[in-house]
Amino acid sequence: MAAIRPSVLLKDSSVSVSIADNCFIQVGNIKVYKFPNQHAKFKDSHLRLRLEASRESIMMTQKQDHKPNVGKADHGRDQFNKMKERFLTFKKERYLEYIDHYSSLAKAQAPKFMVIACADSRVCPSYILGFQPGDAFMIRNVGNLVPPFKNGPTETNAALEFSVNTLEVENIMVIGHSCCGGIQALMSMEEEVSSSSFIKSWVINAKDARLSTKTVAANLSFDQQCKYCEKESISRSLLNLISYPWIEERVRKGVLSIHGGYYDFVKCTFEKWTLDYNYTSPKSKGYNHTIKNREFWS
Repeated sequence: MAAIRPSVLLKDSSVSVSIADNCFIQVGNIKVYKFPNQHAKFKDSHLRLRLEASRESIMMTQKQDHKPNVGKADHGRDQFNKMKERFLTFKKERYLEYIDHYSSLAKAQAPKFMVIACADSRVCPSYILGFQPGDAFMIRNVGNLVPPFKNGPTETNAALEFSVNTLEVENIMVIGHSCCGGIQALMSMEEEVSSSSFIKSWVINAKDARLSTKTVAANLSFDQQCKYCEKESISRSLLNLISYPWIEERVRKGVLSIHGGYYDFVKCTFEKWTLDYNYTSPKSKGYNHTIKNREFWS
């Protein structure tokens, strides 16, 4: 019978453990040791967390290995089994390896970025840009849109308010992408036609981008117009960010920067730029702005 002692699960030599031989639970053919207070003393609470998490991970893995043979697996259940495997892999290879970092995150977060990205399943900012837990406060919506301040409360500007005023992020980044269904819905809308569709009621927030595209790219095909509008809507969202007084104030003071990003998942390229904002009165007809630090990653 295999027996896994805590010392096998830890590389840290700073822990002092004294465990009785009968202090274990049986999981299949594996003996997993428990840690009652009368048997174990730890110099660091993080080490106790690591030991307990290791024990739970082994138990979950063993239960998974001893699942009964039920013939053809239900497709929905199979998807959750795969999800479970990915979670256990994360726990073993990331969480337990960097337990101090995750313990710190459990107490507070201090992200440097606020990211607004599209809800499209093909666009995952954490995956394509490598954001790690604690790096970015994030919200995703259809079309990666930022409504203007005057349009009233939404979950997007609620997230903006928290990230800017409470977390005091240093960067806001709006990330668009190729083949965006939200932009296609926007460009397909009839002029000034009311609709009960939630999608159309949402994407109308980018009507200025649509109008600009129809003016500038009128001679292009529908697909080309959509591609143009995908980037134009990002630029309009950057300007909409400035309509929020608490964002505009921090940008003007130089403690907050606003960026745009465009992910082309057909060619796997990424375009990034920064809004160079020169303060003008919010009551003026437009904002004096230019783009700087444009980069193309391929």
